[in-house]
Amino acid sequence: MNKKFLCLMLAALLVMLSACTTTSKPSNESGGSATGEKESSTLTISLGSDMLTWDIHNHTTTATEAIHVNVFDYLLMRDTKGDIQPHLAKEWEMVDDTTYEFKLNEGVKFHNGDELTAEDVKFTLERVANDEKLKSHGDFNTIKEVKVLDPYTFQIITKEPDPMLISRISRQASGILPKAYIEEKGMDEFLNSPIGSGPYKFKEWKKDNQVTLVKNDDYFGKKGEWDQVVFRAIPEDSTRVAELLTDSVNIIANVPPSDWKRINDSDNSDIVNGPSNRTYMLFLRTQEGWPTSDVKVRQAIDYAIDDKALVDSLLDGGGTPTLTRVNPGNVGFEESLFDQYNFDVDKAKQLLEEAGYKDGLTIELAGPTGRYIKDREVMQLIAGMLEEVGIHTEMNLLKWGSFAELRDQEKHKDGYLIALGSSFFDAGQALDYYGTERSASINGYSNKEIDALLQEANTSLDPSVRTTKYQEIQKIASVEMPIIPLFQIDQFFGVTDGIEYTPRLDELIYIPDVHKK
Repeated sequence: MNKKFLCLMLAALLVMLSACTTTSKPSNESGGSATGEKESSTLTISLGSDMLTWDIHNHTTTATEAIHVNVFDYLLMRDTKGDIQPHLAKEWEMVDDTTYEFKLNEGVKFHNGDELTAEDVKFTLERVANDEKLKSHGDFNTIKEVKVLDPYTFQIITKEPDPMLISRISRQASGILPKAYIEEKGMDEFLNSPIGSGPYKFKEWKKDNQVTLVKNDDYFGKKGEWDQVVFRAIPEDSTRVAELLTDSVNIIANVPPSDWKRINDSDNSDIVNGPSNRTYMLFLRTQEGWPTSDVKVRQAIDYAIDDKALVDSLLDGGGTPTLTRVNPGNVGFEESLFDQYNFDVDKAKQLLEEAGYKDGLTIELAGPTGRYIKDREVMQLIAGMLEEVGIHTEMNLLKWGSFAELRDQEKHKDGYLIALGSSFFDAGQALDYYGTERSASINGYSNKEIDALLQEANTSLDPSVRTTKYQEIQKIASVEMPIIPLFQIDQFFGVTDGIEYTPRLDELIYIPDVHKK
């Protein structure tokens, strides 16, 4: 990319950001400093955006799950190294190709004192498996039935062999819900006063402000060290940093590179970083009537974007360009597409001309602001790169809640920018977005060869077969580009002194793993 153009773009972004910078004082009830009697038992965290909902089945957002994981327990749970460990279920075995049998820990209590049993597991998993309106339905619709054998023993029976089942029940949307409480009070009351069995209890949610949790002293597992935890919604990067440096917040996510030195040089905090399983990408419409329905337009967009310049200039190298959204460490990873990118301005112009857009075209891209590290700036720099090849981009930048609603209701125009993780660490989940059924509600992409490969891979219990099929899908997708992977991103947190915190690869903020030094 032209260096002079890049410098001008970055200078313009810095001016815009300085104009938007504000600071705010926290409410007295949020607490947060690691010093003093009151603050010593309160941990305050800001992930940027606010939580979306207390319905664990009706969202697909890690920032929301990072709060949920402290209130609702999973049957199994990944440890800090990413390995799946027993949790609510103390043991399990595969009975046949479509049946797993589990044994629960006895004596686990929900926050209202009710015991957690196999009936709660059946209620929870069959709810998300059967209700097509729930946003997580697609990740659990392989489940045919949960059969209760006794209060602490049950079987999960799938419609066909499901090699991802163990991963499914150790992550998002698999937290166990209280059957009796919900049936008595109703789902609306539950969403206002949620209860789970996790290490922390719900106290209060002030929408667009903060979520407050308190310690569950009767927790069956590893207990947290903090009496109270506050998750504050602070979308603006500069404000989050200011709150950290004044001890108003203990942990902040998505710290931009421009503030790393300032935080490390401060008297009260440091930068803590680690890899993530999250990839920035553009989803593009493929339905007739949209310019991006032409594969050459999609390819032109890809060739116009200098992924490495995005990583180097906005993230100070804190990411890796990629042609696939399946990252290292995931089942089915295709190494030849990682740490690779397409960038050729002349080729982009040629592809546009071949597609009939010699004089250029205009598209609208939506994107979130305040959800991911440098999300607004990534969109703005992409728009500048596209302009250089003749693609004028109208940007529709929204706060996370509004963007998520736009995406869920399919009201976006030509495409949108998003950074998605893969909570199962399995290509089957990441590549599901290329299947006809899933794509129908996203960008309309359909490829019969990919559908067949997905079906074979998603029902094979042979890891080598699955890997081969998934790698084929990634190679096809890297040419057709219904989704344009940009780069895998690293995590950068600001953490105040006196707190020991290591970022998890799955991006969950599990409070029992956050310690006082």
